[in-house]
Amino acid sequence: MKLSARNQIKGTVVKIEKGATTSHVSIEIGGGVVLMASITNEAVADLALTQGASAYAVIKASDVMVGVE
Repeated sequence: MKLSARNQIKGTVVKIEKGATTSHVSIEIGGGVVLMASITNEAVADLALTQGASAYAVIKASDVMVGVE
């Protein structure tokens, strides 16, 4: 897999929550850290994602926002 995004983090799919049109895919990247992505149900099927499968979280963003309470 070749991508221009530099932030490619390998992990394991630990949860897939399917909604009407999108799914929330949780990927554990080590040390108990879990990243979640919202992708289409079609993408989940095309990628053949299942719990326990290896996957990459690919992060491409121009801005990162931080908030506090």
